[in-house]
Amino acid sequence: MNTILRKSMLSVAGLLMTGGAVAGPALAAYAAPAETGPTGALRVDKANKTSKTSKDDKTSKDDKGERRASYEYQAQPNFYYCGPASARIALSAEGKSVSQDELAAKLGTTENGTDSAVDITRVLNEYTDGRYKTTEISSDVASKEQIERLRVDVKAAVDAGEPVVANILGGAVDTEGREHSYPGHYLTVVEYKDDGNTVKIADPADPAIQEYWMDAAELANWIAGRGYSS
Repeated sequence: MNTILRKSMLSVAGLLMTGGAVAGPALAAYAAPAETGPTGALRVDKANKTSKTSKDDKTSKDDKGERRASYEYQAQPNFYYCGPASARIALSAEGKSVSQDELAAKLGTTENGTDSAVDITRVLNEYTDGRYKTTEISSDVASKEQIERLRVDVKAAVDAGEPVVANILGGAVDTEGREHSYPGHYLTVVEYKDDGNTVKIADPADPAIQEYWMDAAELANWIAGRGYSS
């Protein structure tokens, strides 16, 4: 069995045994869709963070080691569509408009969630000519090498206009001191600064905030036991 999937299943089994209301390895907290018009989508602009309908370049950057992939945010419409929603955000940076339902069908998403980062990579590659790969952080705590690998991978991916989709578990704290906690979730990394040591996350389960900054080491430990597609 794939190690990422196996660890996801074991994590869920442990939560079930302790009474946690968990239905599958990538289950996210319920999030109502954002009120963003007929498609539920917002085109995010780096300069002013407002929505717009014109087609952006794949990335934008400044002179402070910061780069952002241009993308279209869309909240997940139910508690188990975090995988399709995160994949959709990533593909929107490629100028591809794919429905979450289409992606869910390809991912095999059910009310139990989406099995693993391997599935996200497989489906993203159907739309991007095989440019994504899966990286596993198999330990419970990310090593220095794994944190550095994530930093390098995020930089390379965002520089190419291809956001990273991460499979996370548990809780993590963003740079504003807010805790984000899920019993299994997918989210998309769309921007970096400080040479990749700080990254911005587009979270489909949090339409009120939509995106937040996080230390790369914090994100790596959030991914620990699972993996990411970059």
